[in-house]
Amino acid sequence: MTEREILLKKISTYEFAALDLQIYLDTHPHDTAMIQKMNGFKEKLKPLVEEYEEKFGPLKKSMTSTNMWSWIKGPWPWENEEDC
Repeated sequence: MTEREILLKKISTYEFAALDLQIYLDTHPHDTAMIQKMNGFKEKLKPLVEEYEEKFGPLKKSMTSTNMWSWIKGPWPWENEEDC
């Protein structure tokens, strides 16, 4: 696995866990232990997203800079040599 793939896997794991707990909290809004756990996942997620974006660019279109077309300058998925 490449560094990029490892970071994406960690990000998706924490995002899934936080989202799953958020759904649980829709029906159990007073479960303080799960609220703390969800917040913990979100705290762990933030530096991973920052690291990914610093090294590989934005994860989502909404995370791009003020130049809305800057994302097009990077390599397209099929242009990566490691994928060929």
